[in-house]
Amino acid sequence: MRPNRSHNRVPREASRRLAIAGLAAACLFGTGLLGLAGPAAALSEIGREDLPPPSTTTDETPGASGTIIPDDTAPTPDPLTPSPPAATEPDTGGDPNDIARPELDETGPLPEVIYNLDRLPEPVRRMHDLIVEAAKSGDIEKLRPLIGLADGMTQLSFAEIEGDPIEYLKGLSGDSEGQEILAIMEEVMLAGFVHLDAGTPNEIYVWPYFFGIPLDKLDARQRVELFKIVTAGDLEDMKQFGTYIFFRVGITPEGRWAFFVAGE
Repeated sequence: MRPNRSHNRVPREASRRLAIAGLAAACLFGTGLLGLAGPAAALSEIGREDLPPPSTTTDETPGASGTIIPDDTAPTPDPLTPSPPAATEPDTGGDPNDIARPELDETGPLPEVIYNLDRLPEPVRRMHDLIVEAAKSGDIEKLRPLIGLADGMTQLSFAEIEGDPIEYLKGLSGDSEGQEILAIMEEVMLAGFVHLDAGTPNEIYVWPYFFGIPLDKLDARQRVELFKIVTAGDLEDMKQFGTYIFFRVGITPEGRWAFFVAGE
């Protein structure tokens, strides 16, 4: 029993501050884009009179290096006429952060709650065990090789983080060594899990299983399991969102640690 359970409150408040910071950053980014539109338009007008005429250099020898074979049927491009925008591929990926946000179907069947780790694919089971082993060690540096780098790095926040990811995790912890956040991670990973979006690009295994079940659908036994991770006050806060928004861990079928985040 942990009388105050302060470790639940501190990371949750930190995640809320980060979410607000992320929203502010997005607004500044949008403002910057609008500010660039004016100078870009002005620059497009500078030097239009000084542009050289279209090149008339030709080389009638087929296959010669650097030849420009004239085509009487093709119109000479006007250098003052802007080219049409290049075709782009449709954006079908969506927000990569969405995979870490609960999307609950209130009318559909509930996902199966699974406790048996033997049902995990071997790469997922291995990553699960490595995370738990690192958390139990008390040395947060042991998470570093599991988090990865660059585009493959584990998502640790819905906002962009700056600096070292391990230092960021220490900042979420109530102690300077990050051991509180390791304790939360271990509690999360020892809970049951759900297997979501099987057979799709977003297929994911998520701990704890509360991520995939509406809070009002939890039975008495499951609420006891929930209180191993959060306090009753936390639960009341989460009811405003209708879903579990405390820390959760996602692992892809290939064994990549996809996210460890809190927040909505």
